[in-house]
Amino acid sequence: MTEQEIFEKVKEIIVAQTGESDTAVTPQANIKDDLNADSLDVFEVINELEDEFDIKIESEDGIQTVQDLVDFVQKQLAAKEG
Repeated sequence: MTEQEIFEKVKEIIVAQTGESDTAVTPQANIKDDLNADSLDVFEVINELEDEFDIKIESEDGIQTVQDLVDFVQKQLAAKEG
């Protein structure tokens, strides 16, 4: 799965959870500050990502932007294929 495909799926999940427009969800967007996601939104997004990609996200520490999420998912998928 390419980085762009992961980004599109992450974006879809964030838009569904936060109600933000898909144009607002850019790689540089801060999930909490720019996309107005509260703790519950972040929790729901992480749960959706875990289900979608069959990965485990232990902690949201260090995940601030959409790109952070994409990078994390990509790293998890690479380790799984490993």
